[in-house]
Formats: sequence, structure tokens, C-alpha cells
Amino acid sequence: MTKVAAIQMVSTPVVEENIATASRLIGEAAAQGAKLVLLPEYWAIMGMHDSDKVGKAEALGQGPIQDFMSAMAREHGIWLLGGTLPLASDDPARVVNTTLVYDPQGKHAGRYDKIHLFGFTKGTESYDEARTIVPGKTVGTVETALGKVGMSVCYDLRFPELYRAMGPLDLIVVPAAFTYTTGKAHWEILLRARAIENQCYVLAAAQGGSHVNGRRTWGHSMLIDPWGEVKAVLAEGEGVVSGELDPAFVHGVRESLPALKHRIL
Repeated sequence: MTKVAAIQMVSTPVVEENIATASRLIGEAAAQGAKLVLLPEYWAIMGMHDSDKVGKAEALGQGPIQDFMSAMAREHGIWLLGGTLPLASDDPARVVNTTLVYDPQGKHAGRYDKIHLFGFTKGTESYDEARTIVPGKTVGTVETALGKVGMSVCYDLRFPELYRAMGPLDLIVVPAAFTYTTGKAHWEILLRARAIENQCYVLAAAQGGSHVNGRRTWGHSMLIDPWGEVKAVLAEGEGVVSGELDPAFVHGVRESLPALKHRIL
């Protein structure tokens, strides 16, 4: 069995502050024995305005955010999946909301650009990620020492066909910044559904609290097993959620209920 961890943060508009927090929490996760650590969506910056992240966008392979992630992976000897960070796009007014993967040597080992962009309006609460983000186009998986990992981000969670396109997985990761409103209603239900239908572990790292910009995120970072049981959870505030992946348990679930083999469509 191998231990994994999700980092929960309440990120601020200041990149340096968030890097310091992430450094401390990654260190805690590694000290607990985690071999794979997942950061939340927007971990590096939650700006006062959606457009603030555009000014902090980095080119792939260079910049302080990526340098930090590479250094953390190498220092702790872990697989580090960087929630999301803003990468520069061809549109100067928008970024790509990207998950980057670093191996235990600190080398860039994978990438996924968020495909589904969140839009929500209810009363005075309104979000439209398409204004500042260019959507990704490619399904993202990465082979790690822990097995095949399927990558998704936040709103992707509502689109089960994305995970089906990844093929059989050992672990699904979901870095997120779910709003309090939608998170309270749907977060855990959707995560457990993705674990059950794909018969694999799901590790979700969330933003969890009241942010400087006035936004409130739901939190509840968690690890869920292939039977849909929540193995660990942190409701709110910054911290670490950790637990073990048991390949034998995955195999047992798939043998006793071979739903993946019974697929028709």
C-alpha cells in the first residue's frame, strides 16, 4: 500500500504567501509518508479579480511557481501534482488553467489543461471562467510509481464521460475550488460517484474557507476508495488529508463487481 495526500488551502491574492503555505503543508504530507501529494485548484493565486491570474501567468518550463513545485518534489522525493497554476496562452487576456506533474526527481512528468470551464449564476453569486481561461482540449493521464492517474479539475467532475475516456485508472485526482453553494449540494456525491463508477480511488484537494477576495469555498478535501467510502476528509481550513491506496482492494472490487468489463457503450 502507498500513502497519498491532498493539500487543502485558503489561498490569497499573494503568490509568495501561497507558496509559503504550500511549502509547509507539502512538508507535513511528506512527513506523514505520502508518496504522491495533490495541491488544490488556484493554489498559487486567488486574486481579488479573476483577471489577476493573467498577470502571474508563466510560460511552460519557467517561472517561480513551477520552480517551486519542481524543488518540492525533488526535496521530498514525491510525485507532486500542482493543483492548477496559470500558464500563458495565445490570448493575452486569458490563461490556461493547468495541472502540472513533477516526479520525485523534480522533473516535469505530465500536464492537463482544464477542459470544462465553470459558469454559474444564482442571485448575486456569479462566475464565468471562460472570460479569463482558455479551455483545454486533451484528456490527461500520467503513469506514476503508484499506477495510472487520471487528471481532472473542479467543474470537470460533473462530466463522467471525461473519466471514461481515460480508460482504466488506479487513481483520479480532482484539485478544486468548489463554491460553498455548489459544494454543499454536490461535491461529495459527485466524487463518490466517480470513484464507484470507475472503481478506483479518488483524491480531491480543495480550497476551503473564506478568501480575501470575498469568495467562500467549500473545502472537504477527501480520499475515497473504489467502493465509494470516504476514507479521510477535512471540512474547512488549511491542512492535509492523507490515506493509503490498496491495489488489492481495487482488484477485489473489480473482480466481485466487474462493471468495467460489462460496459456496452
